[in-house]
Amino acid sequence: MTGAAQGWSGPLILRLFARHHDPRRPLLEAVVQNTLADLGYPVPRALLASGDAAALGGPFVVMDRAPGRPLLRARMLGVGAVLADLQSRLHELDASVLLDALDRDGPPPGRELVTFDGYLAQFHARIDKGALEGLRPAIEWVMAHRPREALRPSICHGDFHPHNILHDGRRATAVLDWPNIVVADPAYDVASTLLILRHTPIELSGSPRAMLWMVRVARRVLIVRYLRGYRQRRPIDLASLPYYEAAAAIRALVRAAERRPQQRRGVENPLDASPYADRLAARFAAITGVLPVVPAPRA
Repeated sequence: MTGAAQGWSGPLILRLFARHHDPRRPLLEAVVQNTLADLGYPVPRALLASGDAAALGGPFVVMDRAPGRPLLRARMLGVGAVLADLQSRLHELDASVLLDALDRDGPPPGRELVTFDGYLAQFHARIDKGALEGLRPAIEWVMAHRPREALRPSICHGDFHPHNILHDGRRATAVLDWPNIVVADPAYDVASTLLILRHTPIELSGSPRAMLWMVRVARRVLIVRYLRGYRQRRPIDLASLPYYEAAAAIRALVRAAERRPQQRRGVENPLDASPYADRLAARFAAITGVLPVVPAPRA
């Protein structure tokens, strides 16, 4: 683009949110991405963010377009090592730098948007607002059984999986999609990744039905190598992982309970109508003895 301001002349991405999204979301993501970029972490730098839906029909962020392709398309081998390396590097960053940036430049209430207390309060409020009574015992269990906090909380992505990583075949070029960030015990982030890797329906992978058995085997190998690779890079309290799996499951359970009654199977986000939330509910019950009740997708 001739005559464009610095930073605007290269390839860009417009991330446009639906009108119903919290207008703070793009402002939060912009502060997070720019702070992490300043810390040397591979994220696209945000150039403009707005919570005003009037201009484009929804809140938005304009950011640099990172090179590369989704990790599973760029390479098939060594995916677990890439996940472990990128996530452990994220957890090594100084979370206080991000918290200070949110207090200074982020939407109100600043750092409270990303604390673990704020995470639990957010979903407790959504359960109250939506009268999601089938999930009330679940959130109460999570709030009542919190383990001792880590002495040094980490920046946790909250949705860290191969589809949110770009890779050029030689190196990871960017980690994407930061609305679920939480500053918490790094075990929360590892537990969230394990839930996604273990329980996302492989039918959504797009693989031919005859090849699904290979996907199942590859997924088991990926999970083992990811967790082993992370533990080789950073210590983690394995005893706390089940609690943080239950805590991480709350987000998907609330989302499914809110959206399933309004959508037909196969419409909008197919993950919401898939068995994913039901599998997380079963895992939650296995950990806690409390079975969350999520509405079935519409027929």
